[in-house]
Amino acid sequence: MDGMTKRHGRLARQVEFLLEVDKVKSVYRRTWLIDKSRLENDAEHSWHIALLAVLLSEYADEQIDLLRVVKMLLIHDLVEIDAGDTYVYDEAAMQDQEERERKAADRIFGMLPDDQAAELRRLWDEFEARRTPEARYALAMDTLQPFLHNYFTKGTAWEEHGVTAEMVHARTDLIEGGSPALWRHVQDMIRDAIRQGFLPQ
Repeated sequence: MDGMTKRHGRLARQVEFLLEVDKVKSVYRRTWLIDKSRLENDAEHSWHIALLAVLLSEYADEQIDLLRVVKMLLIHDLVEIDAGDTYVYDEAAMQDQEERERKAADRIFGMLPDDQAAELRRLWDEFEARRTPEARYALAMDTLQPFLHNYFTKGTAWEEHGVTAEMVHARTDLIEGGSPALWRHVQDMIRDAIRQGFLPQ
């Protein structure tokens, strides 16, 4: 196979992957947009948390490779094309989440040329394992963004799904591993939400 044919084959796989992941725009989450006009989709969520990561990087608990973090955040929810969005407060759906998402990761990242497939799969696995400073900070952003949406929509989704302050505390504690400073700010916001009456204890 000559060089041009190889390049054409590589590009064809990359384009096929890009067309496939366009489907992430049709995966809707349980998070309302701030204006409460509709639920957000996964593509919007991924863009928003990547932007949060850039803007709030000064609050990271450890030295991080910001480009690595952004890559993680842009690709970590692509598996939901197959696995669907698993609501963090749905205990039944959480039971087989890992299995569904790993199977999806095999298929979706496997569409790419081998080197890119391996890179993105390593990043996805790193995010899931939460062992590196980058993964912990990325998880903090992934947790912070829907919390902010819930807070600034006066608990619209919390009310819909019967979410309590105890549940929110348990979830947002994940922020502390990547940014204790942001975690402390979130604790203040939780107390304020309780005071205002849109987050029941």
